[in-house]
Amino acid sequence: MTPALGYWKTRALCQAIRLMLRYTGTAFEDRYYPVGDAPGYDKSEWLSVKYNLGLAFPNLPYYIDGDVKISQSKAIMRYLARKYDLCGTTAEEMVRTDMLECELVDLQNAFFDVTYEHYERKDSYVASLPARMKQYSDFLGSRTWFAGDKLTYVDFLAYEVFDQHLVLASTCLDGFKNLRDFHKRFEELEPIKRYMASPEFFKKPICNKYAQFTIVEGK
Repeated sequence: MTPALGYWKTRALCQAIRLMLRYTGTAFEDRYYPVGDAPGYDKSEWLSVKYNLGLAFPNLPYYIDGDVKISQSKAIMRYLARKYDLCGTTAEEMVRTDMLECELVDLQNAFFDVTYEHYERKDSYVASLPARMKQYSDFLGSRTWFAGDKLTYVDFLAYEVFDQHLVLASTCLDGFKNLRDFHKRFEELEPIKRYMASPEFFKKPICNKYAQFTIVEGK
């Protein structure tokens, strides 16, 4: 049975998973659940199936691979990383992936706090990004990928989190050549490059219709 990935038709928490699946050449069904327009933002297509999929914690995104049924975006990424050898292999690499995942989740949550709930804080948030990005730049250093020489699942997450921030603040990687090089190097991975050139890839929307960033910026 073909695996199924379910989410809203947005990038948000799911795009890094899509990138992993495309990179690994995994055939899967991309199930999109539409959201209605304002003011109701109807979610009935998702709610009508939410409790009928056999998920222990019904939520979006979800991934169903035969008898394996997973919700929570990072749990899905970890499952795919183990399945396709995209985890760190040495103790140092595992520590680096663990730390970076947690840091990227914090950054991702901060991004969604601004874009969904507190758009009035955009300017102060953007002003804070150079200090935040310096930490990632220092952590990456001269490595090819964040764990070392080998691509791991956190690189997919890092790329997507950075790329979403570039839409909010196009200069957020300025001054960090290694992060810009990382961003470009990831896009040049042949399976990623093919996916991004395909009709299945979408650059926007990042956030759902009810996000303030989506409404204000028209993304």
